[in-house]
Amino acid sequence: MTSAAPQHPLAWLAAHADRRRAAGLRRELRPRAAGTDGMLDLAGNDYLGLATDPRVVDAAVAAAREWGTGSTGSRLVTGSTVLHRELEEELAAFCGAPDALVFSSGYAANLGVLTALSGPGALVVSDAAAHASLIDACRLSRARIAVTPRDDVAAVDAALAARTEERALVVTDAVNSADGALAPLPQLHAVCRARGALLVVDDAHGLGVCGAGGRGHAAASGLVGADDVVTTVTLSKSLGSQGGAVLGPAAVTAHLVDTARTFIFDTGLAPACAGAALAALRVLRAEPERPGAVLRVAAALAAAAAVSAPPSAVVSVVLGDPVRAVDAAARCAEQGVRVGCFRPPSVPEGTSRLRLTARATVTDADLARATNVLAGVLAEASAGAAR
Repeated sequence: MTSAAPQHPLAWLAAHADRRRAAGLRRELRPRAAGTDGMLDLAGNDYLGLATDPRVVDAAVAAAREWGTGSTGSRLVTGSTVLHRELEEELAAFCGAPDALVFSSGYAANLGVLTALSGPGALVVSDAAAHASLIDACRLSRARIAVTPRDDVAAVDAALAARTEERALVVTDAVNSADGALAPLPQLHAVCRARGALLVVDDAHGLGVCGAGGRGHAAASGLVGADDVVTTVTLSKSLGSQGGAVLGPAAVTAHLVDTARTFIFDTGLAPACAGAALAALRVLRAEPERPGAVLRVAAALAAAAAVSAPPSAVVSVVLGDPVRAVDAAARCAEQGVRVGCFRPPSVPEGTSRLRLTARATVTDADLARATNVLAGVLAEASAGAAR
């Protein structure tokens, strides 16, 4: 009697894809053409409109010509240039932090800082709405993880009070990436200080938008520079480049150089990205009105979508059903307006949404166009939900 041939090891993928498609959760890549391609972009995270600013582009080109297209190695071997250090020094000074360390991405920065500062014998208290990079960092940390309800300061305090571990970290996003709401950072910091815990804040969506001159929500909350606070930022949103950074005490950045695996074993940030980010930071410093322009555009987009104005660049329009959200985003695109569409697992079940992002360079004509398109698309989505 012969045994049945073994099933192909990837045979399960087809059924898995079918289930995701039926649930409205199938994803696909949509490559965009160079330039505007006639679309009004309200989906990207180029909040200050600097990704195509000639000063930033020219700086990237100059850095590539001087240093080459790649960094050629990890930061500890050949991947650190004087440009990287210049960026770190100016970023730390701008945000008011003692020191900064640049990583190849914001994701890598979050993985590096959490795994290096926690580990076995530590407790990490993580907000339930934390970004995927923070969730993955918690999973890799080998620390005990306590997940608390979103922005629940009392729950954080209780988790810290009940701990048996000597060391504890509390981790949260400063600005929620899905709906643009701000975390209660001063209250969280007060609890952390009272309980002897380190506060780690991901300010990816705050830098360039929130606080005086766009220094971020952590800076606006008076936390940057505190010796028990570490912040992470990305260079790929307001600074229009690529990469990430950790801001905090010099003892922290020195420890990361010694122990953060995503720093030690990853190729350093490309010089062109470092040059672009540095140029964008200098534009932001010279033009502090740009963050205010972002918030004005966000308020106008919120009014067009009939939702509350956010304190950040992110405007969330909850439609509930993922299929309805995908259809609404497609209808916007058909009419020349590109919007984001967030579905589970990016957001909780039943809260699929359109995610609109403000940009400092959006014009009044752009807003009129967006208002017209959104009014029609959201009216259709509402009518569909009522049926």
